[in-house]
Amino acid sequence: MKTILAFGDSLTWGADAQTGGRHAFEDRWPSVLEQQLGGKARVIAEGLSGRTTSFDDHASLADLNAVRALPMLLATHTPLNLVIIMLGTNDLKAHICGTALGAALGMRRLAQIILHYPFGPNEPQPKIMLVAPPFISQPAQSLALDHFAGAGPESRKLASLYREIAAIETCRFWDAGSVARTSPVDGVHLDAANTRAIGIGLVDKVRTMLEI
Repeated sequence: MKTILAFGDSLTWGADAQTGGRHAFEDRWPSVLEQQLGGKARVIAEGLSGRTTSFDDHASLADLNAVRALPMLLATHTPLNLVIIMLGTNDLKAHICGTALGAALGMRRLAQIILHYPFGPNEPQPKIMLVAPPFISQPAQSLALDHFAGAGPESRKLASLYREIAAIETCRFWDAGSVARTSPVDGVHLDAANTRAIGIGLVDKVRTMLEI
């Protein structure tokens, strides 16, 4: 059986914009992907709300910098056949980075960490898929402490930049915005149908990559 690491932020964790809680386990995209693969792979969900590609968020209680977390997770879950990374939304917060370019450079660093990680001699070098998250939309109502105010235009640049980074680092790329839209409740998170759509949208691409 193949093993896939799904590495991301609140969209991978399963944040529900409507309730402020978490989607049911079976509705989260890593769960949907595993179910759709029909027992040929297990998907390990490593989502953390607020996680960035490579930036510190000193306003948070947790360490949200993926560059520091990824080596530990590679060691924890090896052997891995595929790592799917969907990050970048939180980088666009004005107090963190605020630009799509910064997020893209962070994604490149994460790909490089995997490519150069010293896996054991009998462990596979996992394949890598970089995923651009659905773009940020305008919420239906103004929000207090809206960390993503003005970030919508930058979020629309992520897909083209990630595609370029994937080509440079010889990774696969996919745009989750091709199948999913953010909720009008906050313009950032997903309802159950859209998070499920990401899992379903990944199925054929993962099957091809892993030859399953």
